Amino acid sequence: MADHLTQRVSLQAVGDDILAPMWKGGPLYWALLLMSFSLMLTGAFLWNRQIDQGLGVAGITRPAGWGVYISTFVFWVGITHSGTLMSAIFYLFGVPWRASISRIAETTTLLALLTAGMFPLIHLGRPWLAFWLLPYPNERGLWVNFRSPLIWDVFAVGTYFTVSLLFGYLGTIPDLAAVRDRSTGWKKSVYGFFALRWRGSGEQWRHFRAAYLLLAALVIPLAISVHSVVSWDFAMGLVPGWHSTIFAPYFVVGAIFSGLAMISILVTLLRRANRLQRYITPQHFDKLGQLLLLMSLLMSYVYAVEFFIGWYSGDPIERASLYYRAFGAYGLLFWTMIVCNSIIPLLLFSGRLRCNLKLQFCVSALIILGMYLERIVIIPVSLTHEFAPYLWGPYRPTLYEYGILAGSFGFFFFCFLLFTKLVPTVPMYEVRELMHARPAAAEEGMSG
Repeated sequence: MADHLTQRVSLQAVGDDILAPMWKGGPLYWALLLMSFSLMLTGAFLWNRQIDQGLGVAGITRPAGWGVYISTFVFWVGITHSGTLMSAIFYLFGVPWRASISRIAETTTLLALLTAGMFPLIHLGRPWLAFWLLPYPNERGLWVNFRSPLIWDVFAVGTYFTVSLLFGYLGTIPDLAAVRDRSTGWKKSVYGFFALRWRGSGEQWRHFRAAYLLLAALVIPLAISVHSVVSWDFAMGLVPGWHSTIFAPYFVVGAIFSGLAMISILVTLLRRANRLQRYITPQHFDKLGQLLLLMSLLMSYVYAVEFFIGWYSGDPIERASLYYRAFGAYGLLFWTMIVCNSIIPLLLFSGRLRCNLKLQFCVSALIILGMYLERIVIIPVSLTHEFAPYLWGPYRPTLYEYGILAGSFGFFFFCFLLFTKLVPTVPMYEVRELMHARPAAAEEGMSG
């Protein structure tokens, strides 16, 4: 098997195959780029109109002061979790099939964090005052409230982005050097600058391994802490349905679940658009499908525990809030969430269906929908049905909120597609290492 792999894909061919999409793109690539660019422009136009006309054009009002914008912030922060976290865990445990999809996963984390970071600014209505969230000495004597979970978000997300950026960038250095060696003119100078004079010496590889191992170990607790802190934005409040100790693991499990679904979608699209069938095989989707199934079962367990705690507490207001989620005015959203997150993923119990790329793509897309609806059910729906009945009221998102939400997806996919033109999508050095140093593992890594 190892000899067959070595004959099938030479070390030179690895570079040719992986670098080819950087120089030219197929029709699918350009179609996706144009579609995402159009969505991004739509979102930017509506945000500009919102700044001009005021936040009143959005559906945010009493009692639902947090709506689509904050829900989308939590959603995109959740998407970040499976990227760098999965890559770091699998690196520490020496999982061979990680090599082909690790860079896609790490890039997902960075771009999702950038996308998430826009939504607190959008929600502010006056984004030019966002610097008030940062603790710095000023002549007005203003200082942030460190007891506020919103300030915790700033530090947690900022720290996670910094470490994820270092982890992702460090892993690209050997491949940037390979692109430098194949480039000419100004491109050679640019890639040479970012390659940090990489020559592949034994000493450089030794320092590279030590730094990569350190960052991989550092990423894991950071990833878990970030979404735990985001969950405390809600758990620290007294709103029925929010004030619960289960929120930290609830949000972390949901974040990993949605992140894996997004990675599955991106891997499917890039496999076809960049002609990477040789390196991303149906067996990779089999592994991703198993992870999605596991996280779906965990999510179902968390849903059950949440309702059990509400019932067991004996608190009539807590029970009424949970009952309203399932059978109130927004009950359709709740049951759609349950179908997308807990029932449809059960198809992945079948190994044959897990290896069906089109089916897993559809399942992943429905999981993304379900996880977004979960954020809507948790945040604005809970706010519409608090303690006092005279404060109850509907929340209806407007065209502005829907358009800016669509624009965030356009921004994410547009940046991701541009990234594939700047950096090799698959880590060449990892694939070559598996082939050269560990042939048996290479066969496993290339076939799943």
